[in-house]
Amino acid sequence: MDNLLSMEHMDEEEVMRLIRRALEMKAGNYMPYQEPRYIANLFFENSTRTKTSFEMAELKMNVTSIPFDVNYSSVSKGETLYDTCKTLESLGADALVIRHSEMEYYGQLTGLGIPVINAGDGSGSHPTQSLLDLMTIYERFGTFRGLNIVIAGDIVHSRVAHSNQQALERLGADVRFAAPPEWVDHDAAAPYTELDEAIGNADVIMLLRVQHERHDVAAKFTKEDYNREYGMNPARYGRMKEGAIIMHPAPVNRGVEISEELVESERSVIFEQMRNGVFARMSVLQEILGSVE
Repeated sequence: MDNLLSMEHMDEEEVMRLIRRALEMKAGNYMPYQEPRYIANLFFENSTRTKTSFEMAELKMNVTSIPFDVNYSSVSKGETLYDTCKTLESLGADALVIRHSEMEYYGQLTGLGIPVINAGDGSGSHPTQSLLDLMTIYERFGTFRGLNIVIAGDIVHSRVAHSNQQALERLGADVRFAAPPEWVDHDAAAPYTELDEAIGNADVIMLLRVQHERHDVAAKFTKEDYNREYGMNPARYGRMKEGAIIMHPAPVNRGVEISEELVESERSVIFEQMRNGVFARMSVLQEILGSVE
């Protein structure tokens, strides 16, 4: 794999190879690199889980992370993304992990001679989040075929929703979206449903973060209104089918997408997703950087 940019560029065999390797790594079956490997993590948007889990994955794989802070870089002097990346390539980076607010930012990086791992582009794609979500589902159910999956919330702004829908349908799951009318993506391929209609038959309820940084949420909903109309609350929790799970890419707006008392409930795998993110990204690093010898 030369780059990891979007789930739509990956076939079923590639996805399953990454998932199975991640599960092996979670079980402790992996070898760190013996020869030096160098990666720069370029995060032009704030991140806790993605950035830190990449850093942890790199530590576990004995990959050296080249320090980079966008606030103290030449970006503040007007340097282009391409020139920043080309500089890091010239200095010896073997690959780049990039999160950027611009949709498909990677289109301007075709002149690079090193791989790019997309850690999120605007409202476009988030392939490593999708892989850790898929890993979590596969770990729980052992298959994707025939699963009923509802992705609920801010669909139009969500790179998680689009990445997961692309991958899950290819793997045989039935995917439906549920969203407030204001946040319906009319170009999305998945059909829409009402959360209350779908919840009793869903194997996975994947809640999406309300993205305050991308629009004025307070002008549309109070926390209580959103949770009552569109979120996971005790009433909906009680109607979930046996064995069904709750997912969320986090950070969680407690009391909004999900009631406070349900974040760490028996059906919630939110923190297990975070744990799996390290191993999913370790698997990606080995795919991009090559086998350990």
